[in-house]
Amino acid sequence: MTTQESNVTENALSGFIRAAGVILAISYPVLALSTGVRALYQLFLKEGVTNYLPPLLSGVAAVCYLLATVGFVVRKRWAWRLSVSMLVFELAMVLLIGTLSFIIPDAIGRTVWGRFGADYGYFPLIQPILGLAWLFHRETRAAYV
Repeated sequence: MTTQESNVTENALSGFIRAAGVILAISYPVLALSTGVRALYQLFLKEGVTNYLPPLLSGVAAVCYLLATVGFVVRKRWAWRLSVSMLVFELAMVLLIGTLSFIIPDAIGRTVWGRFGADYGYFPLIQPILGLAWLFHRETRAAYV
């Protein structure tokens, strides 16, 4: 690969990563709001709820999404670390809960992380991967001083 081809590839990747950052800065607060409202509704307003695990998991997810958003907005080293830790936790939970939702569906119920985020268009599975790629990108890391 020539230097010129390498530069074109690197510029394309950088453009994709920058676009991903904008998408994440918008989608994470929206997902936090939707999952948080869903959890609050199921916990406090919906009648006949017998399994409180799904709304509690959705509430935890909403808090994770809000904390991850901090790192997409605040350009400080502590915010970067907070976002990375939240995204790693979120990815682990979506993989764990997603798997358990197929093995013991009655216990897991319908939650944002259930079936790997199928109820939310698989955004809960895709977003942490995209977010980690964005946070670990060279240009992004350089912005966090």
